[in-house]
Amino acid sequence: MSSDTLTKLPAAPGTSGPADVPRIVPQRRYGQWAAAVAVLALLALAVTSVLRNEAFQWDVVAAYFTTDSVLRGLWLTLWLTAVVMALGFALGTLLAAARLSANPVLRGVSWGYVWLFRSIPILVQLLLWFNIGALYPTVLGVKTVDLLGPVTVAIIGLTLHEAAYAAEVVRGGILSVDRGQVEAAQALGLSRWRRWRRIVLPQAMRAIVPPAGNMLIGTLKGTSIVSVIAVNDLLFSVQLVYHRTYQVIPLLMVATVWYTVVTSILSVGQHYLEKRFARGAERTR
Repeated sequence: MSSDTLTKLPAAPGTSGPADVPRIVPQRRYGQWAAAVAVLALLALAVTSVLRNEAFQWDVVAAYFTTDSVLRGLWLTLWLTAVVMALGFALGTLLAAARLSANPVLRGVSWGYVWLFRSIPILVQLLLWFNIGALYPTVLGVKTVDLLGPVTVAIIGLTLHEAAYAAEVVRGGILSVDRGQVEAAQALGLSRWRRWRRIVLPQAMRAIVPPAGNMLIGTLKGTSIVSVIAVNDLLFSVQLVYHRTYQVIPLLMVATVWYTVVTSILSVGQHYLEKRFARGAERTR
């Protein structure tokens, strides 16, 4: 063996010769321990540098961390994330169903939608929607400027962008289900709805939840881009403060810490959700 050493046990008590039972002695991996110590030392130096650097102004961070303006921006960020994810996955599921249908027109339209909205950067999409009044001054007799405010533009732009990626996540999850199980359900006489609800969806969720969780966290952080169209989210709220006080670094740290806290909570929720849908499929070590 290359990684372990095989030796023999000493003579058993009351016997004349050594026992023929082999014993595996693990190889000592000094290089791994040295690398671990070096990494921990570098990490300790980095944390110490951040905590002791007076330029971060941690007292200012603590003072603004729970102010009303910051909390209002945080609430809008969370609300916008929830709305965009719900609408994006609803539209994405329809697009995935169209992509998997036997109708070539629906497949082509779905493919074209995904191709288009994944090709255009989200910032460009938001700016196009924000200036849509230049193309269509009125919609149903109402001025576009009055109809589409900054928050509405953010919801439309982010939802259309999110739906393109959600469609591929849902489609991949459905395709991950073994076709033989669907055919077996058909042989048992289950209706189409029961096949989807009892056979396809529970198994597809095992493949859908991990990328969907990553999309949720990415959407939460991606909502910061709406600050360019003056949506009063978390980032825009701290920008308003540091434009007045010129305390740029500590106010950016306020936003950074809040984003870190929320994404950490979402990561824990994703972990338990993955474990729930993985029941019955986990391998025993």
